[in-house]
Amino acid sequence: MAKIKLTDLVLRDAHQSLFATRMVTADMLPIAPKLDKVGFWALEAWGGATFDSAIRFLNEDPWERLRKLKAVLPNTQIMMLLRGQNLLGYRHYADDVVAKFVDAAAKNGVDVFRIFDALNDPRNFKAATDAAKKTGKHIQAAISYAVTPFHTRAKYVELAKEYVKIGADSLAIKDMSGLLKPYEAYELVKALKKEIEIPIEIHTHATTGMSVAALVKAAEAGAEILDTTISSLSMGTSHSPTETMVEIFKGTEYDTGLDSTLLLEIAAYFREVRKNYKQFESSFLGADTRILVSQVPGGMLSNLESQLKQQGASNKMDDVLKEIAVVQKDFGYPSLVTPTSQIVGTQAVFNVLFGRYNKLTAESMDLLAGKYGACSAPKNPDVVNKALAELKLEKEVTHRPADDIPNEYGKLEQETKKLLGTESVSVEDVLTYAMFPKVAPDFFKKRSQGPVKFTAEEPAPTPAPQPAKPAAQKPAADEAARYTVVVNSVNYDVVVQPAGTVAIAPAPGGQSSAPAPQPAAASSGGSVLPAPVAGTIIRYAVSEGAQVKSGDTVIIIESMKMELEIKATSAGKVHFLVPTGTQVTAQQPLAEIA
Repeated sequence: MAKIKLTDLVLRDAHQSLFATRMVTADMLPIAPKLDKVGFWALEAWGGATFDSAIRFLNEDPWERLRKLKAVLPNTQIMMLLRGQNLLGYRHYADDVVAKFVDAAAKNGVDVFRIFDALNDPRNFKAATDAAKKTGKHIQAAISYAVTPFHTRAKYVELAKEYVKIGADSLAIKDMSGLLKPYEAYELVKALKKEIEIPIEIHTHATTGMSVAALVKAAEAGAEILDTTISSLSMGTSHSPTETMVEIFKGTEYDTGLDSTLLLEIAAYFREVRKNYKQFESSFLGADTRILVSQVPGGMLSNLESQLKQQGASNKMDDVLKEIAVVQKDFGYPSLVTPTSQIVGTQAVFNVLFGRYNKLTAESMDLLAGKYGACSAPKNPDVVNKALAELKLEKEVTHRPADDIPNEYGKLEQETKKLLGTESVSVEDVLTYAMFPKVAPDFFKKRSQGPVKFTAEEPAPTPAPQPAKPAAQKPAADEAARYTVVVNSVNYDVVVQPAGTVAIAPAPGGQSSAPAPQPAAASSGGSVLPAPVAGTIIRYAVSEGAQVKSGDTVIIIESMKMELEIKATSAGKVHFLVPTGTQVTAQQPLAEIA
């Protein structure tokens, strides 16, 4: 009798979708023995945004998480999500780095490599697939699902046949936005089954309310494996509940054979754990049919919501969702999955804040120029030409982008040794640095302090009456005066520089619908370069005191995981006001040009 197998996503995509990938390993390990007893086909527990989040927010070593999970899950396959030539970062890596990463992941505990490419470009699978074959682990090729005029059933069947040729052991339909309609799921699986013999796994989100029905119809059409998540971390932007699917199929030819009582115990555990992450919860908890138009993935929604808060622009969410559809079309209809979801989403935010394509991120320019691979459809030529001009390129890249990247592991290893100040470094540390070179240095410094801890928030006590505060001391002549001003329930940081320059920005977490304040003129009679958005100063593009002309790139800022160039607005000598590595608020003065 045919049985459906389940992959549970509670250790990775569920918390990525619901609370911005913040679950710490300490909240996973206690329940792992019960998870291991269930009989899942696999547990997705690594890859995706977990690596980035671990070192950026949790002060956790992601490799250590993988090893610990492998030790307590001896009977269950651990699946990781791998972005093809992008691995886990936001750019393409050289083939030697891809090979090193896949080998290290296999040795540390990965059993199933779910490999995908955001553009569904088979050329971007080659290096990762070849490396995975050498490890002897299971290779699952994933098709990034989208609903556009250029993502057709026939195209998906063609892609599936390509992936079988490159050595896939199974195929996944990766519907990251909940766009897979039940009857389309049935027809798609039927069409695939006529052409390929390897097992098919269905991954879909509950965001639009269609996921349970889509999984049922996919199973009826012949899909062998379904992605679900334990009920207490299901629905909303997450996935269909594991227990629900088990009960739906119970007593039928699709019976999973899984123990509902054990699943309920696991659900009870995560119900309590979830309380620790209330501060990161997405507000998208029901069915959001706007996604049928914007096609925004579940994980992207919660992150986008958080990022808009950082920019003091939470009220712009509807505008951004509408703009995403415009950007996706102009960029050649890439499916919205990491990294293209972040590229398109961030560009949509910047379009809403600054006008359409007035500020292109570095990653947007690379995508438009073909540096990520071939998109599904023609792009907007005007936007492409703007990107090519910024990049000083004559035409788009049409070959496999990674062919332009020379081997880089040796160079990265030397940089990691210098960074850590040691004669030898582990492969894992080199790869961590390779994935996130801007975040890893700070993580390496703080790693010994151990992971952060999250606990359920207690109700705030009623504050006791406070004595009147003494009058603020007047700042010294060479010091800036800093104030927090509340206007219409919005906190604003106000900085008054010694010469009278005033900078105003929403305080971290503040929200404002008011137009961004304009920077004051520099004290020397020149101009001030403000931060257009909240972010982190990555590097200076010129040296202190350098002579620049209007339009020259002066500073590179990272905002919403994308790079943005800040250009001179006048000619003169540059004087930097903040050091690299500084987190800055929108409109904070960064440099003077005089």
